[in-house]
Amino acid sequence: MLKRAIILVLDGFGVGELPDAVTYGDGGSDTLDNTARFAGGLDIPNLASLGLGLIEGVERVERVLNPIASFGRMREASPGKDTATGHWEMSGVVLDKMFATYPEGFPPEMLKRFEKDTGYGCLGGRPASGTRIIEELGEEHLRTGKLIVYTSADSVFQIAAHEDVIPIEELYRVCRIAREFLYGYNVGRVIARPFRGRPGSFKRTEGRKDYSIEPPGETVLEKIKGKGLPVVGVGKIGDIFVHRGLTEEIHTKGDADGIDKTVSAIGKFSEGLIFTNLVDLDTLYGHRNDHAGYARALAAIDLRLPEIMEPLTDEDIFIITADHGCDPTTPSTDHSREYAPLIVYGKGLRAGVDLGTRATFADIGQTLSDIFGAGRLANGVSFLPSVVRQPFP
Repeated sequence: MLKRAIILVLDGFGVGELPDAVTYGDGGSDTLDNTARFAGGLDIPNLASLGLGLIEGVERVERVLNPIASFGRMREASPGKDTATGHWEMSGVVLDKMFATYPEGFPPEMLKRFEKDTGYGCLGGRPASGTRIIEELGEEHLRTGKLIVYTSADSVFQIAAHEDVIPIEELYRVCRIAREFLYGYNVGRVIARPFRGRPGSFKRTEGRKDYSIEPPGETVLEKIKGKGLPVVGVGKIGDIFVHRGLTEEIHTKGDADGIDKTVSAIGKFSEGLIFTNLVDLDTLYGHRNDHAGYARALAAIDLRLPEIMEPLTDEDIFIITADHGCDPTTPSTDHSREYAPLIVYGKGLRAGVDLGTRATFADIGQTLSDIFGAGRLANGVSFLPSVVRQPFP
């Protein structure tokens, strides 16, 4: 009988373009294989041993004969390709319409409302790479005190400010004000983006904070919590789910810290759900088109997977997946509409099962719900019967 589930989301780790990727401008995106090709290969023996190279469509990872986990890929049923949509779908909530995006920049009336409600002028207001726009507008921001606002291909309203000009708590207050009026524009997330440094050497700091729209339905996190079990969010999980369905939130400073705290949570919680997001592949490398950095960061995660796997017992299930792609080799600096990998490991589970192409990320949610006896979700088909050794009711 399973008592604990650990979900590790490698943010921006897609395994090939979805059939509708071209309609999102993502034709040819394949985060995993393209990164492997551009980097001259990937040093990921642990992911290979789990069966990553056996997933349909994956060509540039070793195909092991006897994988120690089961494997597959998942199609995103919701429209879009952003973080919240992907995580919500994993939890059983499939959206019927996309969040609003602003590929031509924010409309003038939105920016005027921002200035009126917050009392701050703004710079930018267009799609941009976060690191590039602070280099471009940071000096003017220092001089004028105006806030830098920008978006991407995703539904985000990002607000950047130097910590010496706008204290971080003040930036958070501004974001909360923006969040309130941006509900009316169907913007998925408002993101605080503090930075420090001097012109020519600005650097974003670790005070990022996301203010999301709430999931429009009950998630499996809430169902598990309702059973009286721990639901622990590691990384930005709390922000993504607007702090719903969690019994504990553990914030992190990068992927190494995220793995440290996941391992610590495994030692602390013997039952329930531990849900971790590792963001660096996406934030530091995918969005910056740094395929070499992406390959190094993936290898660093791979090296530490045994630290998560070794303390697990026969009563655990460990799932590795992603929320979307973020191909660092394409001209785009945004997320890409791709399949998410599905790796399912457990010392008491069957290995080597090809779970195929799942119709929705929500299959993870329904599997979790089955494990914890939380009932049917609105979406998803459990893959638990395929991986348990004994007959499953």
